[in-house]
Amino acid sequence: MHLKELFDLSHTGAAALLLAHAYPWQALAELDEFILKGERSGYEQCGEGIWIHKTAKVAPTACINGPCVIGAWSEVRHCAFIRGRAFIGEGCVIGNSSELKNVILFDGVQVPHYNYVGDSILGYRAHMGAGAITSNVKSDKSPVVVHWGGECIATGMKKVGAMIGDHAEIGCGCVLNPGTVVGRGAVVYPLCSVRGEVAENCIYKGEGKVVLKRK
Repeated sequence: MHLKELFDLSHTGAAALLLAHAYPWQALAELDEFILKGERSGYEQCGEGIWIHKTAKVAPTACINGPCVIGAWSEVRHCAFIRGRAFIGEGCVIGNSSELKNVILFDGVQVPHYNYVGDSILGYRAHMGAGAITSNVKSDKSPVVVHWGGECIATGMKKVGAMIGDHAEIGCGCVLNPGTVVGRGAVVYPLCSVRGEVAENCIYKGEGKVVLKRK
């Protein structure tokens, strides 16, 4: 599984961190250190371990815990809850009552309404519909296994959410189960529960119902 199959690394300030690991989810374990040691030109420090770009817009009702970086022109809306270990790129939208924890959001990501995103990476201009969430812990609390491109990859980690590729669209009310991979440009229909993988440029309509997007 290669980073470039999912992500255009020119659209994140966390490229160096991601490139230092064989698999993208491994980078999340070092995210706090990466944030705390980074250079922050154009940012204001707004609390312990919290850097917000001068052009970003943050609602006064949002709750932000560090370590956290919020990039240029991003918007954090009413009652958003950023629990920490969050690297948010440029031009992102963190919506009302959405919750983030241990995440990398590439530039242009939108999680605009009632979303939970934990232990996950969202690629350039990925979008989650209202109420869509990433589930990051299995019900039996066993280590998460990721399935992608015919590989079965043991992460050795109890908490792994979703890896969502560039331009992917996740429909309203979806649940992405632990270790789910959604390929670049893929679409997941509303109200789906997704486990495993959705290949690049495919449409996931339900279990066993996956079709290629029309050109």
